[in-house]
Amino acid sequence: MSETNTAAAPSSVVLDVWCDLACTDCRAALEDLRALRARYGDRMEIRLRHFPLAKHPHAYAAAQAAEEAAVQGLGWPYAEAVLARAEELAGRGEKLLVAVAEELGVDAGEVDTALIDGRHMLVVDADQAEGKAIGVTGTPTYVIGGERLDGGESREGLRERVEEIADRLLGA
Repeated sequence: MSETNTAAAPSSVVLDVWCDLACTDCRAALEDLRALRARYGDRMEIRLRHFPLAKHPHAYAAAQAAEEAAVQGLGWPYAEAVLARAEELAGRGEKLLVAVAEELGVDAGEVDTALIDGRHMLVVDADQAEGKAIGVTGTPTYVIGGERLDGGESREGLRERVEEIADRLLGA
């Protein structure tokens, strides 16, 4: 009796999104992420990975605040709300991060405290270190199925490429 390898396609795929929450290119990429969520639903897990860039002085604090919002169950809504106000973040810094928390129903006191005590610094640092290790240099950068796609220089065709990889991985 011979056996054939009939490995089933996975039921879901992971898309890591390396993001700087003060980056307007990352804000523009939200349209693609929403389209991917609509197309794949539960079959695609989209994970926010932090890659704050030195040119954005409040990006590191924004990443920490987003991690606190994630602990409270509102990570993506918080990240999207901060990205929507990237220019304002440049001027208001941590005050804006706390205000966004209040607007979304995130415990703003905990966000403020997290920014002071640095409880999420290790997560942000680990994301950034992993990103550097795999060659992330700008944002947004996507990783799906072991392939890195740089959206920082051009988003042209990027969503289509993510869809091609996802479809291949899902056996669609």
